Amino acid sequence: MLATSVTSLSASQRPQTTQIAKTYRQAAQLFLTRRLPEALSTIEPVIAPESSDNAQDDALQQSPLAPIAWASRGTRVKVWSFYLTFLNSVVELGPEEGKHAFGSTKWKALVAKCRDGTVWEEVVQAGYGGVEGSVDADVVINLATLLLTHAPSQRLTQQRLETYLSASIQPTFDITSHMQSPLHTQKRSGIRSHGSNTPRDLNARLKLLELYTLHVLPRNDEWDYAREFISMSEVLDDERKEAFHLALHGLKEEQELSVAREAELRQQQKEQLEQRRRETESRRRETEEEEARLRDLQDREARRLRQSADPVRTQSPRPNSAVNRTGSAPAPARTPRPAKKGLPPRPPNTIANRAGSLIGALQASFTQAAQNLTKNPMAFLRMLLFLIAFALAFGRRDLREKVARLLRLSWERVRRTVGMGVKVSYI
Repeated sequence: MLATSVTSLSASQRPQTTQIAKTYRQAAQLFLTRRLPEALSTIEPVIAPESSDNAQDDALQQSPLAPIAWASRGTRVKVWSFYLTFLNSVVELGPEEGKHAFGSTKWKALVAKCRDGTVWEEVVQAGYGGVEGSVDADVVINLATLLLTHAPSQRLTQQRLETYLSASIQPTFDITSHMQSPLHTQKRSGIRSHGSNTPRDLNARLKLLELYTLHVLPRNDEWDYAREFISMSEVLDDERKEAFHLALHGLKEEQELSVAREAELRQQQKEQLEQRRRETESRRRETEEEEARLRDLQDREARRLRQSADPVRTQSPRPNSAVNRTGSAPAPARTPRPAKKGLPPRPPNTIANRAGSLIGALQASFTQAAQNLTKNPMAFLRMLLFLIAFALAFGRRDLREKVARLLRLSWERVRRTVGMGVKVSYI
């Protein structure tokens, strides 16, 4: 009788599966066109718990189940998978774009569901009446993948998977919650929500074991427990166990290599920083030493210039030269002038000396001409051609007479100019 009443009550509150599927298609279309806020507002009435306007019965004021809980298994999996995919896209928007699309408060609340794992509890309570083992395996896979991607710690993911695996293997004895679950009616109709009785259920179970043993447990650094769980699993045959062990061993080696590479990279960065520090310190010392040498050179040059400019000041004054016997100040000391060096005596200007000088000059000219001829014969040929041309030109009588007439005129002008200068000087 209790089962009949619960079934009739559920049938009266159950929305049509076709309406939920239509809402899902609308939300998916909005999501594909990147209208994320509208897609969320479209799908939220389907996945949020229903509320009643009748305040007379407190027990019926708010139902713990969402409309999606009464849909078929296929529609239920599609809706929850879409919602989890939607949350993943919201997180990947980033702070700036996410706050622009949803507002700061709403975007942070959606991101927090993925990072702290509260979305798992939301799905279990609103979609499956709080029965952990009743959650569809495909939905659990999507939940674990979402938390693996965005949760900083995988402890909650491990606990949820262990609870689900344990509940799906061992049946619950809570008859009241079992009969109130919307899945109870579906099971009576022959619809199964989990287990490994079909190839699809087996594949989902294997996927869950893969996520648990090869992703979640290694992230929590529980390698030994993962190997033990694979060895003790009743779902895996020997071939799959060997494949899981090989995959786990490869992940372990990859992690060790990654840790070694990170340690080596940190050591290299540390060495590079130390080398840069030493180079900087060496350059600083060289700069200081160079500046010190430059200052020393400048000081010595300044002292040398002062000494060369006023050599008297560098000499110490005589102790008894301040006042003479008459009481008057002594005359300032004169700086001694260096004596001029004696010039060599000139040789007597005689005819023999002049002749010797002329012969020496001619000899030097002939020597230099011979050297020039040896070094540059073309210059000698040009000079020879000039002399020949000059001799030929003066060989003409009319040209000689013209040159003689020009010379007489020039001499007459010079004589007149000198005569006028003498007269002016006399006056």
